[in-house]
Amino acid sequence: MSTPTTPVRTSTFAMTINGRSVTSETTSPVFNPATTEVIAEVPIATPTDLDAAVDAARDAFVTWSATPLEERQALVAAIGDRLEAHAEQFLALLTAEQGKPRPMAEWEVYGSITWFREIAKQSLPEEVLEDTSERRVISRYTPLGVVGAIVPWNFPILLAVWKIAPALVAGNTIIVKPSPFTPLCDLKLVELVQDLLPPGVLSAVSGDDELGKWITAHPGIDKIAFTGSTETGKHVMRSAAETLKRVTLELGGNDPAIVLPDVDPAKVAPQVFWAAFQNNAQFCNAAKRVYIHDDVYDAVRDELVAYARTVVVGNGADPDTQLGPIQNLPQLQKVQEYFDDCAEHGYTFALGGKIDRSASGWFVPVTLVDNPPEDSRLVTEEPFGPILPLLRWSDEADVIARANDTVWGLGATVWGNDLDAVERIGRQLESGTVWLNEVHQYSPHQVFGGHKQSGLGAENSLHGLAEYTNHQTITLNKVPNAVS
Repeated sequence: MSTPTTPVRTSTFAMTINGRSVTSETTSPVFNPATTEVIAEVPIATPTDLDAAVDAARDAFVTWSATPLEERQALVAAIGDRLEAHAEQFLALLTAEQGKPRPMAEWEVYGSITWFREIAKQSLPEEVLEDTSERRVISRYTPLGVVGAIVPWNFPILLAVWKIAPALVAGNTIIVKPSPFTPLCDLKLVELVQDLLPPGVLSAVSGDDELGKWITAHPGIDKIAFTGSTETGKHVMRSAAETLKRVTLELGGNDPAIVLPDVDPAKVAPQVFWAAFQNNAQFCNAAKRVYIHDDVYDAVRDELVAYARTVVVGNGADPDTQLGPIQNLPQLQKVQEYFDDCAEHGYTFALGGKIDRSASGWFVPVTLVDNPPEDSRLVTEEPFGPILPLLRWSDEADVIARANDTVWGLGATVWGNDLDAVERIGRQLESGTVWLNEVHQYSPHQVFGGHKQSGLGAENSLHGLAEYTNHQTITLNKVPNAVS
């Protein structure tokens, strides 16, 4: 299909409902977190707007679900092509609203393009369970209906795509609600691809937390795909239960990293640093507790400090920047609580330790806390910001128990040269993804989900695609006189 030659507009932002741009009398500002300047105003949806989006999605579902799979797959791949054609504009817009530097923005935008194209290749074929002269039994997958996608602010494009692509391939229609902190890229993406899809198949509505509540409770929505905090996920699940909506919940984490005694401190330190501080630690899968063996603790800590001092924190629009700001003021205030708690309890800062609130943007210094207590807030909770506890260990069984002693189970890493030990420890960790001597490796064909209170259901792979379907069994009695 042809690609529009007109550029993505970055001055006006609207919702998309039933294929048309929709504004509202009430708007909300969007800030650049590196400067705290208002860069856009976005509409605040009303219940009437949501009803219109749901009605359009339900109408569109009738024909979209009957559209041959191959056509749906081709259109989803075409969305990826459209995004690629406008990649530069989305890269700039993503940095402006989210704060991430160019390399991380490229990881997200080009990753999103890959996800559209690869998910478009997936399918869930019918399974013939029995086929004799007397009976045929088939198991197949059918689409659910209308999906409500609630997207977070840390990876606003990619985590929307993780929902949009499988929902559409499976034959559902979908309504996207971006985070009120980062709505711009998602609104523009949905707007940009309307000519590729029938009206109502893909809509976007913007608003605050009230809109999220309306979506989870709306009787015309059949499934909620949510990424966000565990506490909010519980509210989503309660609300969805009223109409027995299907839910996929990708929630918080407190990922442990375990460093074995045989590592080279200078080589492992940069890898552990980025495991923890990628996207300025605003990452559900960031390493949030680093357990370092006593034999190498001091050396690894010192190498982490030395490496961290080389990392440039600043405006993501600056080509030298490696880590950007905290994305929004409420999150900055939350992170400040962990700095204050560490200071009040007299914990030792190996690096950093104080936030300069006079800075023009929402910046937080990279901070390492030297062996705080295991029951400290910093160790037991999820700061979602660049403050990291370093913890000592000496006994393998003990460190595994400590790593698993959490309500979360999203991800984990193990680092070492003894591959048998690395894998032995990794297989005992209670996490949905365990990376061994690597981190943050994802694939459209690799299942992703959390254990314990880190989530419910799965994203990516055929398991994730199946989350957007119902199972259906069809039986046929072939005996001619069976109904005579």
